[in-house]
Amino acid sequence: MNSVGQYSAFADVAIFEAVRTPWVDLGGALSQVSPIDLGIKVGREVLARAGVDPLAVDSVLAGSMAQASFDAYLLPRHIGLYSGVAQAVPALGVQRICATGFELLRQAAEQLRDEVQLALCVAGESMSRNPIAAYTHRDGFRLGGEVQFKDFLWEALYDPAPGLDMIATADNLARRYGLSREAVDRHACDSHQRALQAQRDGAWAEEIVTVDNQVFELEGYQPRGISLARRAGAVSVDSHPRPTDLAALARLRTVHPDGVQTAGNSCAVVDGAAAALVGRASACTHPPLARLLASAVVGVAPEFMGIGPAPAIRLLLQRSGLHLGDIGRFEINEAQAAQVLAVAQELELDSTRLNVQGGSLALGHPLAATGLRLVMTLARQLRQHNLRYGIASACVGGGQGMALLIENPTYRA
Repeated sequence: MNSVGQYSAFADVAIFEAVRTPWVDLGGALSQVSPIDLGIKVGREVLARAGVDPLAVDSVLAGSMAQASFDAYLLPRHIGLYSGVAQAVPALGVQRICATGFELLRQAAEQLRDEVQLALCVAGESMSRNPIAAYTHRDGFRLGGEVQFKDFLWEALYDPAPGLDMIATADNLARRYGLSREAVDRHACDSHQRALQAQRDGAWAEEIVTVDNQVFELEGYQPRGISLARRAGAVSVDSHPRPTDLAALARLRTVHPDGVQTAGNSCAVVDGAAAALVGRASACTHPPLARLLASAVVGVAPEFMGIGPAPAIRLLLQRSGLHLGDIGRFEINEAQAAQVLAVAQELELDSTRLNVQGGSLALGHPLAATGLRLVMTLARQLRQHNLRYGIASACVGGGQGMALLIENPTYRA
């Protein structure tokens, strides 16, 4: 095994189609919807758009982070069944925190080496339904003892190994790479402006499926469905991108007194789901959305976890024989502004090729689903601009980085 990470190359793997729901702000229209039902919605839609009979699917891979419903254990299985996949087809839960969407695609590609011909990959995330939880009260409450319920959504940001939250790890990178508060605010401002322009241009229209109240039937079993938050109508666009400026961002207080990260230059908290259909490129009757060429995943120091994409991208390029100049677009998850700027500085990335439609600072970051969103956004950019290669990457809480290399199947030199 490579001592600096894990690299996999794929010879005949394609992403046939990929879709997502809109990313909707915490407490918004999707806030009462289980991630299972969001996953069923996109699972059904990706199969329909690809023109594939659900009974042709050989494997279901699904991911979600926090348990956001009491039937959370059943998420992969129920997504498969209610998407119309045959009852005999197994389902597997996948988790690599912020890189779960990437890991779904990697696992699908690995399964295609064997008997699997077609894999349905789905990620659903409800940040709004993250629980208020207690882990120490199964045996009851002691007389006069402390009753300790905590907000899972907030507490999950803390890594007890270095004794730091995720924001503090980005502040560490800001100090290491000499990033000022003005620089990180400027990146956040640019992310929102790029996202707003992309939204006006309809850049995400092809990948977004409208979500409305809906019932999912499964013969012989109880129906499931989507019920939007009260008074919410059908949702068809990302809700978080908004006009902002440096002056407004500068007025926000930093999370830590000696840091640069604020609520305005950290990723938005949103709900959403995404799905991709993965199969053999040689089986495609028309050009797929993208060819999946390789993946790389590495470990980094937890206290600098946000730098993870840099060594992952380096490993991906080194083993694939490509160079930075060969890559037409990079989509790197914007967990925090200081984090993505540190990665760009470390790799000496050209900003005109990085997150050109804005990133998670503007759109939001529904943990498990983000990787799939990055890949589908990247794939459509490559096709639109006749670029050959693209890399999508993300840092991972606890100290990891992951990156995927994709190729535009319609590229013409």
